[in-house]
Amino acid sequence: MLNLLKTPVLGGSPLRAEVLAGVTATLALIPDSISFSFIAGVNPMVGIYSSICILLLITIFGGRPGMISAAAGSMAVLMISLVTEHGIQYLFAATILTGIIQLLMGVCKLGKLMNFVPHAVITGFINALAILIFVAQLRNFQGESWPMYAMVAGTLVIIYTFPRLTKKIPSPLIAVIAMMIISLIWDLPIRTVGQVAEITPSLPNFLIPNIPFTLETLWIILPYALSLAIVGYSETLLTQAIVDDMTHTRTSRDKEIRGQGIANIVTGFFGGMAGCALVAESAINVKLGGRGRISTLTAAVSLLLLIQLFGRYVSLIPMAALVGVMMMVCYEIFDWNYLKQIPKLPKNEVFVMFATVAVVVYTHDLAIGVLLGVLLSALIYAYKSASRVEVIKEQTGHEHIIRIRGPLFFLSANELLENIEVNGNYRKLTLDLTGAHVTDHTSSLILKRIEEKLKNNRKDVAIHFRRETVTYATK
Repeated sequence: MLNLLKTPVLGGSPLRAEVLAGVTATLALIPDSISFSFIAGVNPMVGIYSSICILLLITIFGGRPGMISAAAGSMAVLMISLVTEHGIQYLFAATILTGIIQLLMGVCKLGKLMNFVPHAVITGFINALAILIFVAQLRNFQGESWPMYAMVAGTLVIIYTFPRLTKKIPSPLIAVIAMMIISLIWDLPIRTVGQVAEITPSLPNFLIPNIPFTLETLWIILPYALSLAIVGYSETLLTQAIVDDMTHTRTSRDKEIRGQGIANIVTGFFGGMAGCALVAESAINVKLGGRGRISTLTAAVSLLLLIQLFGRYVSLIPMAALVGVMMMVCYEIFDWNYLKQIPKLPKNEVFVMFATVAVVVYTHDLAIGVLLGVLLSALIYAYKSASRVEVIKEQTGHEHIIRIRGPLFFLSANELLENIEVNGNYRKLTLDLTGAHVTDHTSSLILKRIEEKLKNNRKDVAIHFRRETVTYATK
C-alpha cells in the first residue's frame, strides 16, 4: 500500500482527472459485472464484488497502472458448465487455482510470449470486442418501446456535446445522472438496474470452498482453471499492449500477470469469480485521463460505496443510459483509422485482421480468435520466407553446382529436395550453403537425405556450410 501511495500519476494527469475517470469507469462496470454473472449462472452480486476485489488488488500488485481489471465475459463463458454440473463452490476453488496458475506464469516470465502476437491480430482483437459489446447491447432493446431508444440517443448526444461546454467533468457521468433524473421526473417505462438485478449491500466474507479436497476434485477443476488462466493471460496482456500504446509507455507484463494471479486467488477466497483486464473499461478510463493507480483505486472504492451506501440509487439508474455509455465505448475502441489505411496495407495483414474478427464474432471466444490469428500470421510468414530463398544452378562439365541464398527451414528445405535432380547427367554435385541460414533440425535431416540419395545414385556430393552452422546442420 505504501508503494501505491508513492506512485506518481502517469502521463501528468491531475488527481481530479484520475478520480473522475475512475468514477466514470464504474458506470461501465456495473452492467458488465451483472451481465457476466448471468452468463456464468451466479448471483449478480458475485460479479460485482469480484470486480471490486480484483480492482483493489490489481491496483496494488498490477504492473499496468490505469488498466481496469474485473469479472470478464470471456472468462464467464468458461464457467457455465462448471457451475451447472458441480455448483458455485467448485467455481470458487477453480478461481483460486486459476490465480495460482497465473501467478506461476508471471514468476516464470511467460509475458514475453506476447511478442509473438502481431499488430494485425491485436487490431482484430480490439475490433471484434467492439462488435461483440455492440451486439450484446442490442439485446437490451428487445420488447422496449420508444422511450428506450430516445434515452439511448439522448445519452449519446450528451456524451458528445457536453465536452464543448467543459471537459472538467466526464460527459458519460453527466449523461447517466441526467437520464436518471429524467426517468424519475417523467416516470418513464424503462428498465432500471434494480429491475435487472437485486442490489444487496451485504459484504462478502472470507471462506474456504466447501468441496472435498481430493484428487478427484482437482481433476474436475483443473481443466477449467487452465482454460481460465490462459484466456485471462491473453486478454490481460493484449489489453496491456493496447493501453501501453495509448499512453506511449512500456510496463511489465510479468508483473501484471502476477498481479492478476494474486487478485484471482484472493477473490476466490471471498466467494468471487475469476477475472482479467477489460479493454472497453480500460480504454474509457485512459481516454478520460485515468493513467495512474489512483483511477483504478477510485473505480474500486466507487463501486463499493455505490453498492453499500447508495445501492437504492444505483437501482434507479436506467439501463438505457448504461447502454448508451457502452455504445460510446464500442465506437471509441473500434480502430476506424485501420479501415481507412486498408488500401495501403499488405493484403496478408488485412486478411489476418478480418479472420481474427470473424472467428471471435462467430465463436464469441477471444482466445480462439487470437490463436487463429497468430497461427495464420506464422504460416504466412513461413510461406513468404520460403519464397525468398534464391536457388542458383550452374553446370561445369560433369559437375553440377547449386548455390542457396536465404533461410533454409522445413518448408524451403522440402522444396529444395524436390528441385534436385538425383538422376541428372552429372557425376558430382556441389551444394553451396555458405549464403544460406540453416534454421531448424528438419533442414539438417533433409540435407542428409539429399546426400544419401545422391550417393545411392553413385554421385559425388560436397556440401559447403556457413562456418557457424556446420555443427548443427550435420548432426
